[in-house]
Amino acid sequence: MIETETRRSSALPAVAAGITMVLWASAFIAIRSVGAHYSPGPLALGRLATGSVALTAVALTRPRSIPRGRPLLLVVAYGVLWFGIYTTLVNAAEHHLDAGTTALVVNVGPILIAVLAGIYLKEGFPRGLIAGLAIAFCGVATIAVATSTGRRDVTGVLLALGAAALYAVGVLLQKQALRTVDPFTATWLGCLAGTAICLPWAGTLIHEVAAAPAPATLGIVYLGLFPTAIAFMTWAYALRRMSAGRLSSSSYLVPAIAVLLSWALLGEVPTGLALIGGAVCLLGVAVTRLPPGFFTRLKRPG
Repeated sequence: MIETETRRSSALPAVAAGITMVLWASAFIAIRSVGAHYSPGPLALGRLATGSVALTAVALTRPRSIPRGRPLLLVVAYGVLWFGIYTTLVNAAEHHLDAGTTALVVNVGPILIAVLAGIYLKEGFPRGLIAGLAIAFCGVATIAVATSTGRRDVTGVLLALGAAALYAVGVLLQKQALRTVDPFTATWLGCLAGTAICLPWAGTLIHEVAAAPAPATLGIVYLGLFPTAIAFMTWAYALRRMSAGRLSSSSYLVPAIAVLLSWALLGEVPTGLALIGGAVCLLGVAVTRLPPGFFTRLKRPG
């Protein structure tokens, strides 16, 4: 009985991470349809405001302890950097880059997280993690080549690199906050902080909502409820129980899942090269999950 409970509890973070990756992948499809009607800042505000309303509704169902001091500062900091500014930068980058190039540049983030977590969070540099990250990044690069339309410029690359850096810093701040703050509260307050930093776009958002077709506005509602409120909550749950480097490597599943979702939902048949890239991403993430000492045992004779 105890062994069954232990297995179940160890599997829950992986399930939570899987939910996050599927919902984040679906966001690429939603943003593609919404981006034609909403500019980057208002899109970020609409998405985060929707997520904040949903999370606040849940928070009001029972009393919650609000963190103070350093934990609160960490939550606010990662909320501003990751929820707010990162989301806006990614939206802006996609106006300058094609989807494949954006995914390629932004996915430098997990590598930065592994390096920073290894140094500052003392997670070390497991061989399986480093090898898996390298393999998965090659998979993302392959997908980028397969889906590239040639639309790119220096501004877009810089915006995407900035987003990757903010993703890395945000995850490290969140990991530290989760030592004393529960995942729901961390997600809720982080989303509120991200919404607050995007409020300067409120006026523009109102004008764009009035002009946009209903499906585009519903797309923002979807982005706020699922890839934001639910996905970031399941991410926080998993991050509290896994190393930052290992969990962030799961992000390499997103481009592969996005290719499959585009195929299933939009009828966009992927090229053979894109499918190969997706398979390489899956292989890379699998390598990051190899048990400690796996490569050492391979070297032993017999």
